[in-house]
This record gives sequence, C-alpha cells and structure tokens, in this order.
Amino acid sequence: MVLGNLLERARGGDRESLRELVRALDPVLWRVARSQGLGAEDAADVVQTSWLELLRRLDEIRTPRAVTAWLITTTRREAWHRKQKARRDLPDGGVAVRTAVDPGPAPGERLIADERDRVLWIHFERLSERCRDLLRIVAQVERPDYTVIASAFGMPHGSIGPTRSRCLAKLRSMLLGDPAWGAS
Repeated sequence: MVLGNLLERARGGDRESLRELVRALDPVLWRVARSQGLGAEDAADVVQTSWLELLRRLDEIRTPRAVTAWLITTTRREAWHRKQKARRDLPDGGVAVRTAVDPGPAPGERLIADERDRVLWIHFERLSERCRDLLRIVAQVERPDYTVIASAFGMPHGSIGPTRSRCLAKLRSMLLGDPAWGAS
C-alpha cells in the first residue's frame, strides 16, 4: 500500500515520492535483472529502461498498489529482450585493441583479490537460494526497506533481519572453515 501511495503522489508531480519509490524498488529490479543472467552493465541498462518506462506510463498504471509487480514484469521483459539482442549481435571474431592503460590494482593485488572473491563466491553459492537472494538485495542498499523486501519475498517483515543474520553467520562459518579463505 505504501508503494501505491508513492506512485499516486508521483503522478501528482511529487518528485520526492518518485525518489522514495526508486530507493525502495531499485534493489529488487537489480536482483530481477541479474537473475536473468545479465552482466552488471546490461542489468544497469535494463533497470534504467524499466524506470524510464514507468515514467512514460505513469498515468497508465491502473492499480497503483501493483507497481512492484508491474516493474518486475517490465524488468523481466526488458532483460529477455536484451538477451535476445545480444544473441543476434554476437561479434564476428574480430579482436578489439585496447590502447588505454589499466588503472586497476597491480597484478599481484588483483590476483589476491580475485582468489579471495573466488572463495567467497564458492561459499556464497552453497547458501540456500533464499539466503542468496536476500543477501544480494540487502547488500545493494545502505538502508533496505524491509517492507518492500517482505513483499518481494513473501515473508514476514519481522523475520527479515534474523534471516539475514543467520545467512551471514552461515557464510562466515563456511569461510572461516576454508583454509583458502584464511590464506587470502
């Protein structure tokens, strides 16, 4: 209901309501886009396109309470279109020449970070799907809106924090038990 009210106020020109709507639902849309197999750049484009589509159709959404479902559906469709376009636009095998110097960390530092990340993601993937999804969302937002998360996950508002804590504790336990993590 809160999100529906934000949409109604945004229709009336209230920019802050639109900002609140974006803050609340942007992590959900990112999760949807990434779950469709898109890389970070494509996911960013898909999420941005979904928000632009909402702005274009702001007055056409019949049921403001359904704004979350509308945005999720729009994001899924846009991700599907993006993947189809990528399949059609496969490179012809030509080699791109890079002339810019890599401003990233030194190779040794990158190697250590890559190994640490590899071990982290191995254990992250061993978590339950629910834990992975929840941690992906709460990791992207400084102060996640638990009402939105509860709605997206179909779980009680009061169980989000404890579930998040259990998921992080499980991940921490797996990492501390892995000698490769301690060597990083």
